[in-house]
Amino acid sequence: MRKLLSLVIGAALLSGCQTADHALTTNSTPVAVSGPAAGAIAGDLASRLTEQMGPAATTTIKMDKDTSEYAAALEAALKGWGYTVVTDGNVAEDQKPVELAWSIDSFDGQVLARLTTPAIALGRAYTTTAAGATPASPLSIMRRN
Repeated sequence: MRKLLSLVIGAALLSGCQTADHALTTNSTPVAVSGPAAGAIAGDLASRLTEQMGPAATTTIKMDKDTSEYAAALEAALKGWGYTVVTDGNVAEDQKPVELAWSIDSFDGQVLARLTTPAIALGRAYTTTAAGATPASPLSIMRRN
């Protein structure tokens, strides 16, 4: 009986360690990324997001307004793939936009970029130069149900 009680208490404690964070992360302060590097990173991640989300014709993406080169490049890349991108928060009543959060940070001389929707999170490390950026890691894909 004592072993069973210990097992139940242990299981209860361990189950408390699991969290279900369904909230999107907010945009972090972007690192200084040149225009060509921002365009290369945004173009790569936008194309990978398109592969995961499916047809763009019926999807509206809602992003926070931002004046950084990366945010502008990401918005342009998504529009280039056919998505309707809303940055001012004005969405028609019949539309249910997909909220998109992004982050771009530096670590160990590389740039870590991430796109997050309620259903998908993509991330990848890049090596940047003044002329552009190249992937330095495989694409990380996380799907949520």
